[in-house]
Amino acid sequence: MASNGLTNGSSAAPTSRFDPNFTSHVIKTMGPNMTPRNREVLSSLIRHLHDFAREVELTNDEWMTGVHFVNFIGQTSTKTRNEAHRISDVLGLESLVDEIANKIIAEGDIDPTSSSILGPFWSPNAPFRDNGSTIIQNPNPKGRVCKMHGTISDLLTGKPIPGAVFDIWQASANGKYDFQDPENQTPNNLRGKFTADENGKYWFYCYHPTAYSLPTDGPAYQLLTLMDRHPMRPAHLHIMVTHPEFRGCTTQLYPKDDPWLETDTVFAVKDDLVVDFKPLKGDDKAVLELEYNVVLSPKGYKGKTF
Repeated sequence: MASNGLTNGSSAAPTSRFDPNFTSHVIKTMGPNMTPRNREVLSSLIRHLHDFAREVELTNDEWMTGVHFVNFIGQTSTKTRNEAHRISDVLGLESLVDEIANKIIAEGDIDPTSSSILGPFWSPNAPFRDNGSTIIQNPNPKGRVCKMHGTISDLLTGKPIPGAVFDIWQASANGKYDFQDPENQTPNNLRGKFTADENGKYWFYCYHPTAYSLPTDGPAYQLLTLMDRHPMRPAHLHIMVTHPEFRGCTTQLYPKDDPWLETDTVFAVKDDLVVDFKPLKGDDKAVLELEYNVVLSPKGYKGKTF
């Protein structure tokens, strides 16, 4: 009869005060009807979780604090606030998973546009808008209007990709997204989808992005405070570029002069995503201009293998 993973009467000299068979015993209790992937993931999770507890010699009080913290995450989450998502962000987990899933090193001199985290604010309901129009439905007096434009092209051929969809969303100049700010913003303010023309080009009007703080009233901020870290995200634009024949790219773009680039609280900044907003003259609709070209890899392209 097993007790904590050890059989009675074991005479092996202990090498640790911890039961060396406990973790394997927990894993072996999983039943035969699991999928292979679920078995792989959960077995690894249990091993790492147990190793962590042994490494730091987790106390009962610390374990219970963690239990209460997980409960607090659930209690804080709502239909418009995904606190578990935010916790994974401030721990760098979403950025790491994004890199594992999407990082491609091309065989040539140009890599596809880097991905970055989706974040919790994307909406599938953003409307299609005409090229040359604006995503600004509710003007903010502090907003600096920017004309954004560029070309979407094929990594392998360099040719434009007509019909690619450029989906953009951003916070307003007050640092809030539409559904966080119903008093000042109507649904789909600062959101829109644009279809690239026959030359792979897109263009529209948006705001220069604004830096903002993560909420400071929940468990994510408690965790940041515990780690002596700030809650600030650098100013950024979210984009998602897709086409049926190409691997889509979800990413974020950051002004090069933003003071939070080096310490982004969700670790999502990459060098090729740092951009230069330039003054724009001769356009009465905007004071700034951003040209950003997107490079997509064909579906199935793997790039260099390591």
